[in-house]
Amino acid sequence: MSTLATLTLQLATGRDLSAGDVEAAAGALAATEATDDAKAAFLEALGTKGETAAEVAAFATAFRARAINPGVEAWAPRAIDIVGTGGDHAGGFNISSMVVLTLACAGVTVMKHGNRGITSKCGSADLLAALGVDLEAPPAKLRSALDELGFVFFFAPAYHPTFRHIAPVRKLLAARGQRSVFNILGPLINPGRPAHVLLGVFAEPWVAKLAGALDTLGAQAGLAAHGVIAPGRGIDELTTATANRVQGFGRLRDVSGTWQAADYGLAATAFEDLQGGDLATNVAIVAAVLAGRGPQGLVDTIALNAAVALWIVGRVPTVRDGIGPARELLLGGAVAKKIAATREFYRS
Repeated sequence: MSTLATLTLQLATGRDLSAGDVEAAAGALAATEATDDAKAAFLEALGTKGETAAEVAAFATAFRARAINPGVEAWAPRAIDIVGTGGDHAGGFNISSMVVLTLACAGVTVMKHGNRGITSKCGSADLLAALGVDLEAPPAKLRSALDELGFVFFFAPAYHPTFRHIAPVRKLLAARGQRSVFNILGPLINPGRPAHVLLGVFAEPWVAKLAGALDTLGAQAGLAAHGVIAPGRGIDELTTATANRVQGFGRLRDVSGTWQAADYGLAATAFEDLQGGDLATNVAIVAAVLAGRGPQGLVDTIALNAAVALWIVGRVPTVRDGIGPARELLLGGAVAKKIAATREFYRS
């Protein structure tokens, strides 16, 4: 019996996987010997049992080790990733991409890791590419971008070559309407390994679990958050339109609770303010926001997330202290100039 089949049987009995088990499973999943059906059976059994924080962290460790190293260790200790799991089907705008640009204007180093839209009409890669980022830029160019622009985007398919052996089984599971651990691994396997993370989570039960995984992985500081739109419906964002379930990790592991817009002097807004669309729609929303014509709830949500990130990296003493500066960068022309500089950098 193969290793993967043995582990599948173990999971069927409700037993958790050890770190060694996960490494063996990762090796089988990332290779070609096991069939897609065998891989699917394993991932289904893991999902049925329910992944633990330790198992998720072990999978992240295994696939971090298999990622291409972009050589950005010199920047990683002060850098942050602003990222969501996706998979919430809420139809929200690419909030994190605008937060990245705002933070870069504030002098915070940002290493964003993401992909094109899979469960959405417009992923972070789609929008940032439209704003001038070269998704195929080699690591040397990205290291220059960290110096000149203050941010980089690691296009996931370029840094995780072993995932090509997993893509078919993910499609197989998706056709059955089933998720797997790979639906939530992306935010944990940023090849730049930034020390700080602001993580949006697709479902409330996963907030503590993913915070625990990042704690196990040694993140210096960060926050996992899920916005509750209505019972059973949420978004992988911290917003002014939702009650936000949050859990810290690293230096902030004692932070836990539910945050509301009013806690930070912001008005609660309708979720419609945060709705996005396809690429053309979202590019138009960017232009409207930068021109001061964006929905108030979206502007406030971008400013709130940027303020939380400033607080995570220690640039402001409280979240409230970061909201004003973030709003000024977003609306005062700095982000528009950063986009122009990004286009010029990747053209040259």
